[in-house]
Amino acid sequence: MKIPSRLVPLMEDGLIDSVVRQLMSGKEAMVFVVRCGAETRCAKVYKEANKRAFRQAVDYTENRKTKNSRQARAMAKGTRYGREVQEQAWQNAEVDALYRLAAAGVRVPRPYHFHEGVLLMELVTNADGDAAPRLNDLAFTPEQARQHHHTLIQEVVRMLCAGVVHGDLSEFNILMGVDADGQACPVIIDLPQAIDAAGNNHAPAMLERDVANLRNYFGQFAPELLATDYGREIWALYAASALHPEVALTGRFERSRKAVDLDGVLREIGDARAEEAARLLRLQTA
Repeated sequence: MKIPSRLVPLMEDGLIDSVVRQLMSGKEAMVFVVRCGAETRCAKVYKEANKRAFRQAVDYTENRKTKNSRQARAMAKGTRYGREVQEQAWQNAEVDALYRLAAAGVRVPRPYHFHEGVLLMELVTNADGDAAPRLNDLAFTPEQARQHHHTLIQEVVRMLCAGVVHGDLSEFNILMGVDADGQACPVIIDLPQAIDAAGNNHAPAMLERDVANLRNYFGQFAPELLATDYGREIWALYAASALHPEVALTGRFERSRKAVDLDGVLREIGDARAEEAARLLRLQTA
């Protein structure tokens, strides 16, 4: 097959020996199966912004850091350089998330190298050594659905403990690979939209949506899962600094029915305003 131009530098540097075939073409990238010495890996080639369908919504990019103020100004103005910086930050988000999550024990493809819009990483395979299928291409018994749902909820917890929310988790970006014992094991992929849990105001809603997607998908095979509410339970524990990878979850969440002390809230607002006014007065008279 014709070698994609963006893979040529990796071949020239000896990181890739040969390109076997194209594995898939998605909304933000094309993925190729490649040979690297004795190993078969995959190379994710990110599409240019004007050639992909997935847009960098502000909900995802909120509070993403740039290297310097010049880059931040360029991104805000939407200049050509700013768009290039934003594109680089978008791609780096997945690379950073993969390394962080792999270190935290989350089952994601192992990253090996990233260069000029190409991410070289582990090829997730099934028990036969073929490229692993996505969840949406599979069907499960109720027992299997409960098992895989439980595993993925644990993975969501590990991700959040590592400070990451996937932001677009569903049956379309989870592969059914195998673990070290050859048993079926879900593997989470596609993380360019991953967000920082502590620095993004949309994190709670995105986490709840990720968990709801898992509930609705596996609920087709095990209907009792449709009555669970792990998303809000997980976030409540995280917000209370009580979340850890071994936490025991119930799948239930009770909203507080305690009446809001409106007068107390107004008093606190008034006190804060008075303190700010006093601070400004001190600055004016200093």
